[in-house]
Amino acid sequence: MQEKYDYIIVGAGSAGCLLANRLSADPNNSVLLIEAGRKDNNLWLHVPVGYFKTMNNPKFDWMYKLEKDKGLNNRRIDWPRGKVLGGSSALNGLLYIRGDRHDYDNWQRLGNDGWGYDEVLGYFKKFECQENGENEYHGVDGELKVSNLRLKREIAELFIKASQEIGIPYNPDCNGAQQEGVGYFQQTSFKGFRRSSYRSFLNRKIRNRKNLTIVTDTQISKLLFKDKRVIGVNCIQSNNRPDKTIYANNEVILSAGSISSPQILQLSGIGDAKQLEKLGIDVVHNNPAVGKNLQDHLQVRMVFKTNTRTLNDELNTWWKKALIGLQYFIFRTGPLTLSASQVYVFTNTSLDGSRPNIQFHMQPLSADKPGDGVHPFSAFTMSICNLRPESRGEVTINSADPTQLPKIIPNYLSTEGDRKIAIDSIKVARKIAEADSLKKHILDEYVPGQSFISDEELLEAAKNNSQSIYHPVGTCKMGHDENSVVDEQLKVHGIYGLRVVDASIMPELVSGNTNAPTMMIAEKAAEMILSDNNPSLTM
Repeated sequence: MQEKYDYIIVGAGSAGCLLANRLSADPNNSVLLIEAGRKDNNLWLHVPVGYFKTMNNPKFDWMYKLEKDKGLNNRRIDWPRGKVLGGSSALNGLLYIRGDRHDYDNWQRLGNDGWGYDEVLGYFKKFECQENGENEYHGVDGELKVSNLRLKREIAELFIKASQEIGIPYNPDCNGAQQEGVGYFQQTSFKGFRRSSYRSFLNRKIRNRKNLTIVTDTQISKLLFKDKRVIGVNCIQSNNRPDKTIYANNEVILSAGSISSPQILQLSGIGDAKQLEKLGIDVVHNNPAVGKNLQDHLQVRMVFKTNTRTLNDELNTWWKKALIGLQYFIFRTGPLTLSASQVYVFTNTSLDGSRPNIQFHMQPLSADKPGDGVHPFSAFTMSICNLRPESRGEVTINSADPTQLPKIIPNYLSTEGDRKIAIDSIKVARKIAEADSLKKHILDEYVPGQSFISDEELLEAAKNNSQSIYHPVGTCKMGHDENSVVDEQLKVHGIYGLRVVDASIMPELVSGNTNAPTMMIAEKAAEMILSDNNPSLTM
């Protein structure tokens, strides 16, 4: 007998898990959720600071490696992406940021009706359970727990005061009326546990729905077509299980992320015809835009040695680590509840109160790179990213073999505007460090160092000390121009029965972290998918 479902969702990440919840809410819909990774039964996937153990771990991470990048002085950097139930929401830094109003209004100006801020705000509120209560901007009835930090340190308070001293206003809610300001992040956790999309939207009760099937360790090799309609998927199964074919009655939905979604399209014959023909792939639909328009937030990292105790001091001996572990397992507090950063700043490099163009992630610890052990001295980190980079890269398959990872070319700092913001962001960070509240607590600028003074030297520092913040988007751009892959209904141009629902559809990168916006995309997509079959269904 043929295995058939009404909806096949490819990828159980931030978008896929929410979609599976919403589409299976109607018992008349049969839904299959396919995940290439494994189940989330490892302890470190649930401890908030567990990303130190799960990133760069092939058990849970796709382990993408970027091509050498001229903008980073030919360095190759890692791009962790989740390969597990929950996807990257099971590995990320837990930070809850939406971006600002102008991001979504601009999506609409680009020709994507229904994606303006006033239209999408309700979808954010629908899945949110906000610890601070309900208001115009926040909801409390959703499944995603959004919580205040359970850990604060003196150096973070000093950083907040210093930011205010140079004219950055205090803002307790950068997801509310305005984005500009300095304040503490909120995170996607609850009572000391990470709340990934899987744990939020597919709890035991939802998973036990008779019309919902979830499979793991299963990778999509290609889509199946009848003429220009997608009718199913071919799957590669691990553990020596045979490959299989699964059919869809209604739609196949790619929620595999900004790397895997364009990869699957290309492997299936949707992409640049010339490239696909060279690889021996039959062309179903020629669209050179697939995999293009890649955008990411590049963080310029600065480390300051301090005479104030930081988390470095709490993590540099085995017995202190043991006490931290004991504190967590008894009280669910302490450093193990730590998100990727404690304090945000959204500001403009001009410091004139205009729309923010940079974001700070302030961490009360320091390391050579995320996932490494902390430095053996007291220090804190300022990471600063350009919120709306102009640089564009691409994702391209090298082979018709679906098990081969694609080529990722980010093209960081490839425009004059991006290079200028990188230089100016270091200058803003130094102004914060030189403010009265913080200056007396800083012993030295460890990275990049005070010897970097001129704009040329600061640009070199940025090239040598930057890392990704892991926000790849845009490779299946939403729109109606020649550079787009999906329309405003997220249907793939030129193809029937196929949508892309993940961060790859963003026409432009949002001004902040991407996990919450990806869930919003899924929430809105679920309504559109269901209303296609039942027009009376609206939010």
